[in-house]
Amino acid sequence: MQAKVKQNKSLSARIKDTMNDPLKMRIAGNELVDMLLIIFKYVILIGVSYVILAPVIGMVVNSIKSDADAFNPMVFVLPHNPTTEKYALAILRLDYWKTAVKSLVYTVTITILQLLVCSMVGYGFARFEFPLKKLLFGCVVVMIIIPSHTIMLPIYFTFNKFDPFGLATKLTGTPGIMGTVIPMYLMTLLGCGLRSGLFIYIFNQFFRGLPKEIEEAAFVDGAGMFYTYSRIMLVNAIPAVITVTVFSIVWQFNDVFYAKLFLIPDSTAISKRIASLQGIIANEDQIMSLTIQELYRDAGAVLVILPVVIIYLCLQKYFIEGVERSGIVG
Repeated sequence: MQAKVKQNKSLSARIKDTMNDPLKMRIAGNELVDMLLIIFKYVILIGVSYVILAPVIGMVVNSIKSDADAFNPMVFVLPHNPTTEKYALAILRLDYWKTAVKSLVYTVTITILQLLVCSMVGYGFARFEFPLKKLLFGCVVVMIIIPSHTIMLPIYFTFNKFDPFGLATKLTGTPGIMGTVIPMYLMTLLGCGLRSGLFIYIFNQFFRGLPKEIEEAAFVDGAGMFYTYSRIMLVNAIPAVITVTVFSIVWQFNDVFYAKLFLIPDSTAISKRIASLQGIIANEDQIMSLTIQELYRDAGAVLVILPVVIIYLCLQKYFIEGVERSGIVG
């Protein structure tokens, strides 16, 4: 008891000393402000994380619910009888493995083409002077700002009758190129594919941040323009390459707008097939309850996002570094 009294007296004495000393008061005030800022940061981070992750967590939880859990009012977060039967049927109706492989091949080829084209354009804007450079770069910025939906009609009419010299008919066996992936490859090759404006901007910002002495040393050694770009500059721009790769794979794999606009087959664009999964479950398996259909839809959605999540986790470190060095915010 006496020890506690002495401890309380010493604590009160320290408080009085602190209040009597202006320097100590200022230090204590700064420590209090720092602690409050840390608490505020954690509250904001936890709140934002909850807003972003709550729908995903809810979708995963719904995908493992049993039929009884779906109608049980006592089930709030964790299901009482978790099951994977929803995944089994979703895999069957999506023809998941075949469709996912085709979608990944299509996505990866588009990504490689986008990397080559956008990196060359970005390098040209960053290092060379040519007529109308500012105007052309302004067009790149406009590509970032203008939503794709505002120009969907011109894009559709451009490719609807696109058949130069009858080549498209000979290659596809059908009149025109609608209903194939050719429009997406053409747009990507010409630097106006999905988010190509943003990718050009990322490469431009990154190449501008690299020292010019690297190129000058290569030119002195007799390296040409293309050799310097492909063997030196592009190698040093690996963080930007990783950033664009992740963005391109995620957006291309999840793209529904262009897939529907160009009538790309469901067997190639898994993002389109997931939209019809609920109807397929109702027709093929005679499951008429909307609540149960939504469980199968959530299982299919988890299966669709799983490949891009794995890719992001593998490239996360380089992706963050590339975003920081390219100056992309927001």
